[in-house]
Amino acid sequence: MRKTSLEEVYKLAQKDERIFFIGSDLGVGTLKKFKETIPNRFFIEGISEANVVGMSAGLALEGKIVYVNTIATFFTRRSFEQIVLDLCLHNVQVRLIGNGGGLVYTPLGPTHELIEDFAVLRAVPNMTIVAVADANEMRRLMPLTVDYPGPIYIRLAKGYDPIVTNDEYPYKIGKGIPMREGKDALIISTGITLNQALEATDSLSKDGIETSVLHIHTIKPLDQTMILEYASKIPVIVTIEEHTIIGGLGGAVAEIIAEANFNPSKRFKRIGIPDVFADEYGSQASLMKRFNITADQLIVTIKQLLEQE
Repeated sequence: MRKTSLEEVYKLAQKDERIFFIGSDLGVGTLKKFKETIPNRFFIEGISEANVVGMSAGLALEGKIVYVNTIATFFTRRSFEQIVLDLCLHNVQVRLIGNGGGLVYTPLGPTHELIEDFAVLRAVPNMTIVAVADANEMRRLMPLTVDYPGPIYIRLAKGYDPIVTNDEYPYKIGKGIPMREGKDALIISTGITLNQALEATDSLSKDGIETSVLHIHTIKPLDQTMILEYASKIPVIVTIEEHTIIGGLGGAVAEIIAEANFNPSKRFKRIGIPDVFADEYGSQASLMKRFNITADQLIVTIKQLLEQE
């Protein structure tokens, strides 16, 4: 997914002289062709993320469209003030490409596990937040980011994630994608958890449970219209995300459902990372299993909610 996003930046830059790239602590060879063929629009600034964000804002204020890439935790934790004041307050066209959202960097421990980025950035005016499901969807996203107004945060997953989308699903920033249709339960997912949602849906169908799946690749602006359209018809709703359950997709959906005042009320549950720092090392997959961000947990949760009828 990361490789795809950066390759797309290079392709876009070849066609559009407004596009600049800034990297922070990139590996040797990353975007080598960009550096060799368009050196005047390619910068590597080292481990100085707050400065990098400020630099990108300056370029954007001069009419440039700037793509910045680093480890995602270094954006939201080290550069938060610059994101708020330099990017969002001025509403400039900077695209933050954050490597390793969620539990990707679990081998490095809690300092690199980004469990709160949605919650942090959702609260900032003018920020758009995107978490695609796979590399194919990344290819559909990147051209749309060029002329999109204001700053964008693009959360990258691990790379080599299962391909679960295709060109049949239209992609538009801020618009959810219905992936399955069913009347008994609704799963709302984002990012790579679409894979778990689809696996759970296929399994539930064998038990006669018809499940809808909404892929919400844009956390902000959130597609409230589509969420309410599906929620109004379905009694059980479960969200799943590789993010703390506080303030992320689940929290956003809960706000929408609460304010809709459905009668009868919906049976609702959030699946995500609990309010803890990880207390063990391992792999992304092992911690997702530890925190029950799995297809199996979706199945169990939906069946339990259906039994409450």
